[in-house]
Amino acid sequence: MKIRVLTQIGLALLLLIGVSGSASAADKVKTVASFSILDDMVRQVGGDRVEVVSLVKPDADAHVFSPTPADAKTLAGADVFFVNGLGFEGWMERLEKSSGFKGKTVVVSKGVKPLTMEEEEGHHHGEEAEHDHDHAKDEHAHDEHAEAGHDEHEVTDPHAWQDLANGEIYVANIRDGLIAADPEGKAVYEANAAKYLEAIAKEETAVKAAIATLPPERRKIITSHDAFGYFGSAYGLEIIAPEGVSTESEASAQDVAKIIRQIKQEKIPAVFLENVTDHRLLDQIARESGAKIGGTLYSDALSGPDGPAPTYLDMFRHNVGALTAALSS
Repeated sequence: MKIRVLTQIGLALLLLIGVSGSASAADKVKTVASFSILDDMVRQVGGDRVEVVSLVKPDADAHVFSPTPADAKTLAGADVFFVNGLGFEGWMERLEKSSGFKGKTVVVSKGVKPLTMEEEEGHHHGEEAEHDHDHAKDEHAHDEHAEAGHDEHEVTDPHAWQDLANGEIYVANIRDGLIAADPEGKAVYEANAAKYLEAIAKEETAVKAAIATLPPERRKIITSHDAFGYFGSAYGLEIIAPEGVSTESEASAQDVAKIIRQIKQEKIPAVFLENVTDHRLLDQIARESGAKIGGTLYSDALSGPDGPAPTYLDMFRHNVGALTAALSS
């Protein structure tokens, strides 16, 4: 009888270990995320079953990122490569080829309805028009046409994560990508994703409630580069940027003069810096227009662990706090 009871206890412990989803370092799914926001999302869904390395680090700019031989070596040893797509990682295809990566690339924006924007000639986002990824081409062929440099200069806006509803699509794609790479972890990934999706939905409710407190005439801001189109569209803010979709773009003197006139005419109350861009242009606009600097927004990268936006949801909490503080008074 004692042996039978001990056997049952042992089986129960094994089941508990399986449900927890923990794995030894050797057994973990090796994943690479293209930038810090995806790094956090993969960690939330993967939990202890995954090892995650971010190529573009916190507070770093993916627009001007240049992969190193060490990055190629890291990717070569990975099972899954999580990328944003939508033309965000102009360096991605070259890195995959040079590294000899044999794993699975997961485009987390698959299923997102992309926004487009007008951009001046010569302000294309990195080298995406030439080097966009095969997977992104399969999923977003019409976006490639938009980025190819036609007369309208219409480009795809890649910053889809700035709408939390799109963040939910990202999470679902990350979950499915991990399950495909590690079927034994299916229950863990599904449970973690469900918990994370609930937290994202809760945060979206809070964002909408916070923006709703602002007077309609004050829901206008200037940002240092055009990374908040999805945020503005989803939550009812008018976003004006002196630069194009890429931080590599430079605003002309005519652009700056036009924005200063617009700030004065429309009484735009605040301009915001971003953690990945140079503050000098916004300082000039604020100085010459009379608008106040509303603080720093996190757009393309999280902060470090000790900063105000170390996770995807913390980024929204910080950004909405900065926006409402500046625009409510």
